[in-house]
Amino acid sequence: MSGTTGSTEPGPLADEAFEPNVTSSEVVFEGAVWNVRRDAFDYDGSSIVREYVAHTGAVAILAVDDEGRVLVIRQYRHPIRSREWELPAGLLDVSGESGLVAAQRELAEEADLQASDWSELVAFRTTPGGSDETVTVFKATGVSATGSTFEREAEEADIEVRWVALDEIVDGVLAGRLRNSILAIGALAAAASAH
Repeated sequence: MSGTTGSTEPGPLADEAFEPNVTSSEVVFEGAVWNVRRDAFDYDGSSIVREYVAHTGAVAILAVDDEGRVLVIRQYRHPIRSREWELPAGLLDVSGESGLVAAQRELAEEADLQASDWSELVAFRTTPGGSDETVTVFKATGVSATGSTFEREAEEADIEVRWVALDEIVDGVLAGRLRNSILAIGALAAAASAH
């Protein structure tokens, strides 16, 4: 197999971390939320230049109520000109804040909810060819109201909240009616872990 690498011993399929020699790295665009970085690096005998979104990372919450329904929110997303159903989510943009604490904060900010039980459901990279973003989806149960209403603004000002059966979300993803990647991966991971 010319041009491929691999071990002779097949083991569990797993991504492999790799650190090439980065010869230069600079921020070429500084944005309101994310920056664009340009790296030059040596790889397989060639010098390569790539630009990518330097992302803070994010968390999302698959909150499940006592009836087994999942919390979804509908929010406007400007790049795709759509109000998508998605899981509550947010950036890891508070210095020193852990993923779990960020998830707890986002659930309160976007849905005025808290939860007593938390576990990591799945982590994934959204677009590794153009961004270094990793999203961690937490499962939250023992959900209750926070007792206060968070002041939302901009695209979050008109968030719509709904509790939906997991099967309905999975059906919507597979039928192409629900296209949000975090919702799709979170729901499919939850469905797979339930079996």
